[in-house]
Amino acid sequence: MEYVILLISLVGIVFGADYLVAGAVSIAKKYKVSDFVIGAAIVGVGTSMPELVVSFIGALQGNADVAIGNVVGSNIFNVLAILGLTAVFFPIAIDRNNMKFEIPFCIFVSVLLTVLALNFFNGTAATIGRIDGIVLLCMFALYMWYSFYRDRKKSANAPVMKQEEAAEKVKTPLWLAIFKVTGGLAVLITSCDFFIDNAVLIAKSFGVNDAFISLTLIACGTSLPELAASLAAAFKKNTQLALGNIVGSNIFNITWILGLSSQVMPLTSAGITSVDYIVMIIAAVVPLLLGFSISRNNGKAALVAGGKINRLAGLVMFAGFVGYTWYLLSTQMA
Repeated sequence: MEYVILLISLVGIVFGADYLVAGAVSIAKKYKVSDFVIGAAIVGVGTSMPELVVSFIGALQGNADVAIGNVVGSNIFNVLAILGLTAVFFPIAIDRNNMKFEIPFCIFVSVLLTVLALNFFNGTAATIGRIDGIVLLCMFALYMWYSFYRDRKKSANAPVMKQEEAAEKVKTPLWLAIFKVTGGLAVLITSCDFFIDNAVLIAKSFGVNDAFISLTLIACGTSLPELAASLAAAFKKNTQLALGNIVGSNIFNITWILGLSSQVMPLTSAGITSVDYIVMIIAAVVPLLLGFSISRNNGKAALVAGGKINRLAGLVMFAGFVGYTWYLLSTQMA
């Protein structure tokens, strides 16, 4: 029965993501918000709601392995698996604007979490306390404010669109777009909840521990909305929304989710190792590295901002996720 529910949940996730992306794109066009920002600030936050619920409940129950492991595992899955898999079907362009703020900020908060959560001097787990959580929440507020501020500034400097052109570009009524966003998000979260519950039941029957479950099954399960939303955006030829969804989700996971969870109870997790945090940081750096390309001018090669995640890079990223999962499985069985 658990396997049937898993299949039905996956169908719900796919349909929910399609409606969420369609509604978000319509709203973005109507208010002249860039696809990347709508992906990072709206779709990214919305698709991270399952992570918020799981981590918050984990903190309430005193299970920091679930709260922290869910975030670390989700961030790794988002970049290596979701971006990698999406790029296999549709190469993802990374422009200069992405590399100026959002991607570096994602790397910064990933390093910040590692510093707060792990003591590298003796290898023991530190505690993410309430003060640490407030710092993370301030980082989230800064990210949201600057994202919209920069986008409004960019829109103000852009050429004014004629009314008939704007009307032609936005065909979906605002109420319908909002309904698609809220309805799609509700279906996503509900379907994801059923998926996680049944996946954990299946995993428990095999006798694996909470840290492994949170880093793999729960992390991948709560990231299914990001996967569905990114693929749906890519199929609509909107890879900037797909990239923004992943980057925004990762920032939201660290700053907002762990910031809130640590206010419920200080988070101390010995089950999440330094390897997990390092892989998370490497995953955050990958889009920045791939964002550079080689430009040739008069026979001279120069490194310039503005590259893309092509199909080969996507395959390598996905292979990296498979390798990391194999490592977790091997340590679990040892």
